Amino acid sequence: MLRRLYDWVLHWAATPYGLWALFLLAFAESSFFPIPPDVLLIAMCVARPDKSFKYALVCSIGSIFGGCLGYLIGWQFMASVGSRIVDFYGLTDKVAYIETLYNTYDAWAVGIAGFTPIPYKVFTIAAGMFKINFTVFVLASLVSRSARFFLVGGLIYLFGPRIQRFIDRYFNLLAVTFTVSFLAAIYVLSAPVRVLTRRFRRNEPTAERPPISPAGDTAGAVENSDS
Repeated sequence: MLRRLYDWVLHWAATPYGLWALFLLAFAESSFFPIPPDVLLIAMCVARPDKSFKYALVCSIGSIFGGCLGYLIGWQFMASVGSRIVDFYGLTDKVAYIETLYNTYDAWAVGIAGFTPIPYKVFTIAAGMFKINFTVFVLASLVSRSARFFLVGGLIYLFGPRIQRFIDRYFNLLAVTFTVSFLAAIYVLSAPVRVLTRRFRRNEPTAERPPISPAGDTAGAVENSDS
């Protein structure tokens, strides 16, 4: 069944509706569909390397909007829809692990989706279920998904169709290396901001608490106030 679905997805690359199919596939895969958009993206980029970045952009936009749908499913429809999607992929036991990632990295755990065999859609649904900050979730999705798809588009744009076999064989390794490098760069560049934030918090004036009076003094103060 999956093979037929895979071939059905792939055939859209040779039709005039390939761009719309790419958008809809990226959208659907981020919330419920099993076939990743990379399949169609690679085929379309190989056919037209000069349009690789355009295809990567469309794929990124579709994936981000689809991730928002996944968030909505987890936030409002977890019991009726979200749990069924998670059960369909047999990943119910992974939800607790994803919760740990979100507790540790907040919405930026979305970027870790590329390091795990857990589909991105489960991360988006879990984000809504655990009520992760939506703005940060969208930003994290924008960074991680765009990095993934533009990496594919960029490689095919630079090296042409001959890079396809290399991507098919080593893409996961490339994606992990690229994402680690990207996140490391963000961490290094944001270091001054973190330092300034800590200094600002350290220098914030703290409200002084009044000294705690002994019981006798307190009683005396009460008596004085009564008088």
